[in-house]
Amino acid sequence: MILGAGATWGICAAATAAVIARPFRWPEAIWAVAGAALLLLLGLMPWQAALGAVAKGGDVYLFLIGMMLLSETAREQGLFDWVAAAAAVRARGSPRRLFALVYATGIVTTTFLSNDATAVVLTPAVYAAARKARADPLPLLFACALIANAASFVLPISNPANLVLYGGRMPPLGEWFGSFALPSLAAIGVTFVALRWAERARLTGGCATDVAPTTLSAGGRAALAGIAATALLLLVVSARDLPLGLPTCVAGAVTTLLVCALARRSPLALARQVSWSVLPLVAGLFVLVEALDRTGVIAQVAAALRATAADPVRGAAVAGTVLAFGSNLMNNLPAGLVASTAVAQAHPPRLVVDALLIGVDLGPNLSITGSLATILWLQAIRREGEDVGFWRFLKVGAVTMIPALAAALGARLLIG
Repeated sequence: MILGAGATWGICAAATAAVIARPFRWPEAIWAVAGAALLLLLGLMPWQAALGAVAKGGDVYLFLIGMMLLSETAREQGLFDWVAAAAAVRARGSPRRLFALVYATGIVTTTFLSNDATAVVLTPAVYAAARKARADPLPLLFACALIANAASFVLPISNPANLVLYGGRMPPLGEWFGSFALPSLAAIGVTFVALRWAERARLTGGCATDVAPTTLSAGGRAALAGIAATALLLLVVSARDLPLGLPTCVAGAVTTLLVCALARRSPLALARQVSWSVLPLVAGLFVLVEALDRTGVIAQVAAALRATAADPVRGAAVAGTVLAFGSNLMNNLPAGLVASTAVAQAHPPRLVVDALLIGVDLGPNLSITGSLATILWLQAIRREGEDVGFWRFLKVGAVTMIPALAAALGARLLIG
């Protein structure tokens, strides 16, 4: 029993480390799936339990499929180039103004479409904007990555992890704003100031002012309408406490089919451009979490959460901080799953649950593999020929995440 638990922990740790380090430059999905497969081959986990763990991610898979289809459709129809030209024109030759425009757009996109949408949909547009403006793309790309997490608790739909942590029983919207409006403002504001300071050397000088406006095609307008309709649909679905995955997938598929028909473009050719490897990555992570649960580790986490009832303020501060940093050791998707399962068992005070949500949403800004959104962002910039290493991101993340986390948790504890 003890040997089996130790082996399970070792495999999960090795698989997670490989997802972070990407040995041989192999995709992250290979290592997550390899870890899950090794657990099965060694008999450390029954295949029925593994299938059940994969099935738990159904809503996440559907959500990602819908967002990736929307993103690739928008790319194909020149929507990103149109957005890029508009941003470059409004920057009026100032990299700092362009940075602020990108950050503000990221707030809106994350709030109404989710942090994954910012990574998948907005990042290519931002890279195109930097290229058109002949500006250094890295500060703008970092703005995309960090705001995707910093603004991910403005609304319940701003991050699918929010729905996971509360087990599908979200607080009413009024209560949500009462708990998270001030922490969200703190996280967004501090992240902006810290990132602006960290990238100040790259934001000096000027950028192109002779950017010609781009005309949006009929297909591009249809793609934009599809994205807007999806945002509205997600707000309605979230207000009814329904799963987001299927509506997002349907909206993405319908938008893709309609736009392809309008543009006389094969949807199969478009689908081949989607980064499907993210789906087995997520499935592998779900299996790893299930394996950890079977070793009893989540029961220990639940016991620790029960103890916070004696001093909810201190417990909330510790729990949120530990989960924030822990999310960077194992990615916030499995960390959030562990936390949500423990919360369901322990029923800790609401203040503690809110602090956990801030930690799992904002904490991943520390490292490049801290969240699924950041991994999606990394895949998006690699497609454009850019790359950011682990240490490069960590330097920026340490400057931005730690003060933002302290500000957000402090604001939530101040509310009480």
